[in-house]
Amino acid sequence: MTRFIDVATMADLVAECGLETFLGDLADAIAADFVRWPEFDKSARVASHSEVGVIELMPAADRQRYAFKYVNGHPANTRRGLYTVMAFGVLADVETGWPVLLSELTLATALRTAATSLMAARALARPDARRLALIGNGAQAEFQALAFHAHLGIKEIVAFDVDPAATDKLMRNLAQAAPRLRVRRAASTHEAVRGADIVTTITADKTRATILTPDMIEPGMHLNAVGGDCPGKTELHADVLWGARVFVEYEPQTRIEGDIQQLPADFPVVDLWRVLAGQVEGRQRAEQVTVFDSVGFALEDFSTLRLVAARAEALGLGETIELVPSADDPKDLFRHTRRGRARRALRRAA
Repeated sequence: MTRFIDVATMADLVAECGLETFLGDLADAIAADFVRWPEFDKSARVASHSEVGVIELMPAADRQRYAFKYVNGHPANTRRGLYTVMAFGVLADVETGWPVLLSELTLATALRTAATSLMAARALARPDARRLALIGNGAQAEFQALAFHAHLGIKEIVAFDVDPAATDKLMRNLAQAAPRLRVRRAASTHEAVRGADIVTTITADKTRATILTPDMIEPGMHLNAVGGDCPGKTELHADVLWGARVFVEYEPQTRIEGDIQQLPADFPVVDLWRVLAGQVEGRQRAEQVTVFDSVGFALEDFSTLRLVAARAEALGLGETIELVPSADDPKDLFRHTRRGRARRALRRAA
């Protein structure tokens, strides 16, 4: 049987662990898998683009487990009462191919994106970072804020969104979830980033935008560029990248989807996993500007599904479903059609 985690069960699992604790544990799980980077079978995600969005499959595997995520990105969905990003995923046993876990990943993707940002900032931001500018206050924003507040020592957030209602929502949620965190509204991106130690950009429009320009950048900033995550979608002016040390998850994917898609193919970047493994330097000096050009990589979803499966089993959460047929006689698949006919006959008799 396969363990099934729906949205309500995922919410229960996170509540049982504690949201801030789960974010920290997830960042640790992702970091542990990044350190094992050479052990994984990796590839860029398979994307189907349309004029209004993208639908993607994201696979990753080690010798024990295979995982994939189905995910979309449709910026206009909010006008239809739908989330911009929706996802589910599967974790399977490599030896048999058996699907161990089928899970919602819409909520979990927000968690893993924040956990990945936290993982990178731990390695790249200045240790004395205390102020975060949050540009884009939509569905991902609270998760980023809580991860950085609870685990990186961020004391103040300055928030800006072109939609004032999004900032209203962020401030309401954070006032309840993190009452000791100071949250201030800015009237513009320029105002929000002034004096910030870390700048997180999580905008949704599928366009080549310039959310951050060189005149906004201050020495020692760490830029957590999350929103530029598909071809034709960027957030940073190219000159911001030229003036920074840039870190990526999986370079072949980031060259196509990240902010560095604006730059020549030989523009130098640093693999984040090598920093985490102690092979190369991250931040080299306090005044250096660092950029995490984050597009989201399948290994992060692998780590998330692995952690969710372990926590759900330990907590006894989720239900078991017959996602694939039981195999009393592995050479007789046809017999399962008789089960359907028998149930149909019972329904008719009733």
